[in-house]
Amino acid sequence: MVTKDNFFSMNELIELKNTIARFFPVIIILVIWEVVWKLIGLWKSARNKHLGWFIIIAIINSMGVLPIIYILRNRKQKKNNQVS
Repeated sequence: MVTKDNFFSMNELIELKNTIARFFPVIIILVIWEVVWKLIGLWKSARNKHLGWFIIIAIINSMGVLPIIYILRNRKQKKNNQVS
């Protein structure tokens, strides 16, 4: 049996809508941040033929942390390889 207690009140729904509207720009910025770093990390790992890193970066959503770690870690290796 469905009772009135199972539903949100109108004021609660309005408050929820306002909260979501306040955080929407932050969510959009975080999504763009993640997508940009993920694409850069995927591009560089594919170019360097690092299949393991490619798969990990593609699967795990880390708000750009994994791609940044990959880029910083492999930037030094690339400079060392160009010298020889």
